[in-house]
Amino acid sequence: MAQHSLTELDAVLMVARRGKFRAAAVELGVSTTALSNAVGKLERAIGVRLFNRTTRSVSLTEAGQRFVDQVAPAVRDIHEAMEAARSQQATPSGTLRINAFPTAAREIFSSLVLPFQRLHPQVHIDIVTEGRLVDIVAGGFDLGVRSEDLVPVDMIALPLGGPRRNVVVGAPGYLEARGTPTVPQDLAAHTCLRVRLPNGAIYRWPFEKDGQSIHVDVDGGLTLDEASLARTAALECVGLTLAMESDVRDDIDAGRLVSVLEDWTPTLPPLSLYYPSRRNPTAAFKAFIDFARRQGAAASGDALAVDHTPESEPAGARWS
Repeated sequence: MAQHSLTELDAVLMVARRGKFRAAAVELGVSTTALSNAVGKLERAIGVRLFNRTTRSVSLTEAGQRFVDQVAPAVRDIHEAMEAARSQQATPSGTLRINAFPTAAREIFSSLVLPFQRLHPQVHIDIVTEGRLVDIVAGGFDLGVRSEDLVPVDMIALPLGGPRRNVVVGAPGYLEARGTPTVPQDLAAHTCLRVRLPNGAIYRWPFEKDGQSIHVDVDGGLTLDEASLARTAALECVGLTLAMESDVRDDIDAGRLVSVLEDWTPTLPPLSLYYPSRRNPTAAFKAFIDFARRQGAAASGDALAVDHTPESEPAGARWS
């Protein structure tokens, strides 16, 4: 191991974990070319091909699988030793990697991430947004942000504020032309912006009132997987969209969008920042957790982090 850089070993382990050079490069924050060169350099040095490569996929060779199984624990120990050393720093620095749903990332960006970085400019924050649920430990992340009910049972969870909710919104011009729905069933007569989940399924809009819950398969000429596109389409009078209230609050306040079916839109669980138990947290990690705890306490009135233990995780991720 001493003959090879930690960068090369990290490159091999990340490609093995992600199964694609491009996805692994994004995780490590390097170019695909640089990652491929690092893997190739290690393969040439040890004289063994570690990966089978095709134009569509990457898989470990038999020798590669044995190599990864033997090297991974040692590399993990090295990183833990480096973290232990960094934990002695007086000034927080280094990189924190956070995985979050896109809407969750937007919710914490202005209230948590930017204020923290203004206080600690030497800390680099790397945020990866994706709709699917991921194992943040296996993915090499320090922290995750998800709805409280989606936090894995073995994680420490820190609440980040109060309940949230989805809202159905449309532009005033659209509502003037097509009318205002008063019950979810009225959506059958409206053009709606459909949302595709990461698993490929079309999201069914959830509603609840007086103990009655229903899910509506909406119809429309656009299917999207990005909330900002749905908001843009709604502003252009294309149709109604289901959005996180925090994403469209400014538009509602300014009169650009109008919220409908408000008595049918239920609240959602609050967000949680979560992370695994760590023996030697870095100064940057400790500073971020302390800052998040203060921010969460200010928003919810509760200054304590909690171990959140939901009974199970759903098979598919939410549009949030």
